Amino acid sequence: MGHDNDHAHGHHHHHHTGSRRRLLLALLLTAIFAVVEAIGGLWAHSLALLSDAGHMVTDVAALGLAVFAQTIALRPASASNSYGYARAEILGALVNSLLMLAMVGWIAFEAIGRILHPTPVNGLGVMAIGALGFGVNLISAWLLSGDSHNMNSRAALMHVLSDLLGSAAAVAAGVVIWLTGWMPIDPLLSFVVTFLILRSTWSLVLQSSHMLMEGVPAHLDLAAIGRSLAAQTGVKSVHDLHVWHLGSQRVALSAHVVIAEAERWPRLLAGAQSMLANEYGIDHVTLQPAWVAAPPKGKIIPLTEVAAETHDHDHGHAHHDHEHHDHDHDHHDHGHHHDH
Repeated sequence: MGHDNDHAHGHHHHHHTGSRRRLLLALLLTAIFAVVEAIGGLWAHSLALLSDAGHMVTDVAALGLAVFAQTIALRPASASNSYGYARAEILGALVNSLLMLAMVGWIAFEAIGRILHPTPVNGLGVMAIGALGFGVNLISAWLLSGDSHNMNSRAALMHVLSDLLGSAAAVAAGVVIWLTGWMPIDPLLSFVVTFLILRSTWSLVLQSSHMLMEGVPAHLDLAAIGRSLAAQTGVKSVHDLHVWHLGSQRVALSAHVVIAEAERWPRLLAGAQSMLANEYGIDHVTLQPAWVAAPPKGKIIPLTEVAAETHDHDHGHAHHDHEHHDHDHDHHDHGHHHDH
C-alpha cells in the first residue's frame, strides 16, 4: 500500500513538473505579445485589438496564478493542513474564472460605447496584428491542451482560447473594414467573442465552486457507489456515505459499513478498497465498520418503548396533579393501582 502511494505521488509530481514548464512557456509568449498587441491597438484605434490585448494581460495574470497554484499544490501535508494543498489548484481556477467574468463585462461596456460613437479603425493594421496574435495564442493553446484534465490548467487554457477567439475576431474585423470601411463590425465581433467566453467561463465557475463545496464529483454516482459497497460479501448495510474532491484530480470517500462478522473485516476492507479504486478511481478510502453483537440469553427489555411509556405517564400524572391536586389525588392512586 505504501509503495503504491509513493509511486502515485512520484508520478503526480513528475506530471506537475511538466505541466508547470508548459504553463511558464505559454506565460512568456503571452506576456511578450500582449505588449505588442496593446501598442498596435492604440495605433490602429481598434477595440478588437485592445480587448484582445486586455485578454492577454489577464492571461499573463491567469497563467502566473496557475503556476503559483500548481507550486503550492505540490507542498506536502502538514500538521495545520492534513489534506495537503491540492485544492490550491481549484481555488486558482475559481479566481481565474472570476477575473474572466470581469474582463467580459469591461469588453461589453466598451463595445456599447463604440457602437454608439464609432471610431475610425486601421483595417490593414488590425488584420496584420490580429493574425500574429492568432498564431501566438494557437501555440499557447497547444502547449496547455495536454493538461486539459487538470482544472487549474483548463482555467488557464480557457483564457488562452478566449484570446484565440479575440484574435480571430480582430482579423475578421480588419478584413471587413479594409474591404468595406464598415466600422461597427469591430465592436459587434467583440460582442460575439464575449458571449462565447461567458458560456465557458461560467461553466468553470460552477464546477470549481462545486468542488470547493465538497460536492460529489460530477463523473461519479453516489447511489451506484453505495450499491457496490453494499453488494460486497459480508456487508449488511452502508450509511453516512460521502464522496468528495481532495484536489482537481483526486477523490476521497468515507462511509460506515455494517458487517455480519467482525473477523472478516480485514479481508472485506481490502476487497472494498480494490473495488473502489478499479471501478470508480477512488484511492483515498476511509471505512468505519460496525457489527451487531449476539444478544444475551434471557428476556430482552425494549428500553426505548419503556422510556416512552414512562415519559407519557409522568406527563399525564403531572397534568392531573395540576388540575386536581388536593381533591382527586387518592382516586388517581387507586386507578393507577387498579391498572397494575
